[in-house]
Amino acid sequence: MKKFIIIFTLFYGINLLAQNQGETSSFFDKMEYKIGYSGTIFWSNGLTVGAEYNWKEIQKNKERKSTQRTNTHQFLFNGNLGFATNFASKTDTGGFANFGITWRRTNKKGKQFSIEVNPIGYYRSFLPETYEVKDGNLNKVFLPGRGYYSPSISVGIGRLRKGKVRSASYLNVNFSPRFNYNAGTLPTFSVQYGFRFNFKNKKR
Repeated sequence: MKKFIIIFTLFYGINLLAQNQGETSSFFDKMEYKIGYSGTIFWSNGLTVGAEYNWKEIQKNKERKSTQRTNTHQFLFNGNLGFATNFASKTDTGGFANFGITWRRTNKKGKQFSIEVNPIGYYRSFLPETYEVKDGNLNKVFLPGRGYYSPSISVGIGRLRKGKVRSASYLNVNFSPRFNYNAGTLPTFSVQYGFRFNFKNKKR
């Protein structure tokens, strides 16, 4: 839990620090925020929030069937926070945080394809009511569960809404293993669906 809080504090602190610098507008012009569903539909369901910083953008022109096509390639730093639970059994409840880089291609029609790699990842499980025997007494465990190193990779599609505050929608398939899970590795897959927001478009 402490690691989860530290990661969140660092991520939030970076935004606050940037806000106090002279280049605040240029920094936030390159930021987008996202919120959406994250889960496995039948097993666990939850919410994820995040932010992306547009580090690099390249436009490539291609001529196909005598038609000029322009694709935009973006490289983005991203960070995500989320929480998911099985509402029926509450046996798979946890919070997670991850950080990494995203490559995204957008064509002239606004269709997007992306690959997100997050080598920095942490998952904290929360177990149902748990007790332990200590010094001959039965005691309730506070916040039972444990933490795991949990990097992730996502492949997704989306649709750009140019000039809009709700700037895009996305649908990702995510793979996030949990290492040192019962002396092994637990592979986990999830679906992520949501929206991105670009608040600089309010000025337009």
